[in-house]
Amino acid sequence: MPNLGAPELIIIAIVIIALFGWKKLPDMARSLGRSARVFKSEVDELKKDGKPTTPSEASRTTVPGDVVDPSAEERRVADERVAEAERQAAAARAEVERLRAASAEPTDIRRDTTL
Repeated sequence: MPNLGAPELIIIAIVIIALFGWKKLPDMARSLGRSARVFKSEVDELKKDGKPTTPSEASRTTVPGDVVDPSAEERRVADERVAEAERQAAAARAEVERLRAASAEPTDIRRDTTL
């Protein structure tokens, strides 16, 4: 592991000053101190509580109720969607046939293309 001596620390300080400027350094130090203080207080609070992070017994209890078979529900929804798609397809086929019948009728309109 490399040793950080005085020359290395001076270079790091110069780089930090060059990046952030003299005016922002006190604010950054204050902010860093506040963040460290908050972090330390939160860690101390967690240690004081001594509670494990596993879910409590209350959150593991089950509530009685009706059990729905998800596969049956999914099948019902899928059947409804298929029926709706078939209705839409039948309507589209009827529309296509109506348009074909309308366009198959001969027209007597002739255009004069000579100028």
